[in-house]
Amino acid sequence: MSWGEWLTPERLITLVISVTLLEGLGLWLYRARTGKGVPGSEFIANWVSGLCLMLALLSAVRGSWWLWVSMWLLASGLAHWSDVWRRWQR
Repeated sequence: MSWGEWLTPERLITLVISVTLLEGLGLWLYRARTGKGVPGSEFIANWVSGLCLMLALLSAVRGSWWLWVSMWLLASGLAHWSDVWRRWQR
């Protein structure tokens, strides 16, 4: 199988989602073990917002029902809004 056959948009998006999940896990584990790094409360809403955007894109690429794409976009917007709201309160 050549790179062109293997690296479809769906697989590329799935790879990016996987790396993002590993990144979040790595940040959380590093903080839990060392007490250093970014606290989860500082990145979780932004991280979730990005994941939801990627899931919306994956749903669209897969040809999912438009309501699924809309649901992921709404979830992303709500997570982003909560992050902005939390930062604004400081």
